[in-house]
Amino acid sequence: MKLKKLCSAVVACAVLMTGCSATTTEESKNDIQNTSGEYPIKIQHAYGETVIESEPKNIATISWGNHDVPLALGVVPVGVSKANYGKSDENGLLPWTAQKYKELGVEKPVVYDDIDGLDYEAISDSNPDVILAAYSGITQEEYDLLSQIAPVVAYPKNAWQTLWREQITMDATAMGKQAEGEKLVKDLDALIKEKTANYTDLKGKTAVFCYFNPADLGKFYIYLPTDPRAAYLTDLGLAFPESISKLGADSFSIEVSAENIDVLKDADILVAYGNDDLLKALQSDALLGTVPAVKNGAVALIEDGSVLSASCTPSALSIPATIDEYLEILGNAASKVK
Repeated sequence: MKLKKLCSAVVACAVLMTGCSATTTEESKNDIQNTSGEYPIKIQHAYGETVIESEPKNIATISWGNHDVPLALGVVPVGVSKANYGKSDENGLLPWTAQKYKELGVEKPVVYDDIDGLDYEAISDSNPDVILAAYSGITQEEYDLLSQIAPVVAYPKNAWQTLWREQITMDATAMGKQAEGEKLVKDLDALIKEKTANYTDLKGKTAVFCYFNPADLGKFYIYLPTDPRAAYLTDLGLAFPESISKLGADSFSIEVSAENIDVLKDADILVAYGNDDLLKALQSDALLGTVPAVKNGAVALIEDGSVLSASCTPSALSIPATIDEYLEILGNAASKVK
């Protein structure tokens, strides 16, 4: 997840605003028809409408986090994409996904090695009845090819900009489990509420999720409010500074020249992939070192390529797996705000 992998995990790696949960849930419902357990189910998305004629038995998933939805609902997918960021196991799965497979009695899951491109043959060989890709960046061509294998549920509007609640709702609905998906969202919301209650210092603080390359601090990337990792910060009690809320783009991130660092100056906290070496580099930089959050050390550093860094782009299983660690790091950063 580094720039391309931002989508899956960093900028080219893989915060709608507070209250986005209700909005996204309602928008998802508006794009789904006949979900009372009756078929066909019709789901609207960026490439049109997918019609699921009968209850799917074989669920395939591609891209980031979609596999965690069926697993969280107790359904073993017939095939899933290999993790392309974070610390994965010998099967190419992140810890929370691997653990769920074991809980469901599966030691050797089918994993598509599709980091360098979709493996259509492997996907076809897994004989899916539906392919879940609610959070993904598939192109029209990829969607068309996948649709020759099975009905595909693509992202609602823009690539890599499906927030976790919407991902769960769309993927669960495509499985014929809309009610279960909605309950899963409610359960996760309750968990987040419980956990954040211990971090009152985060309330009212503003935050920006960034990507910095220590070797080239002449530019950096900001994850916009439509990016899942940025939106997740608002779930955890933080808010966007006004400067970020005003930014508009079709992408999930935007490149910013260091000369335009004013966009960061009203942020209490910065969140970034890196370690203490990155903070030292930022504080030593003639421009970025003037940003209040940088000067104060109010930077929540997420070790690049770590388990936690992968879960910053949240999924149905990663949220409960790492929320405690994430909140601790954010809380430490909040304590340094002046």
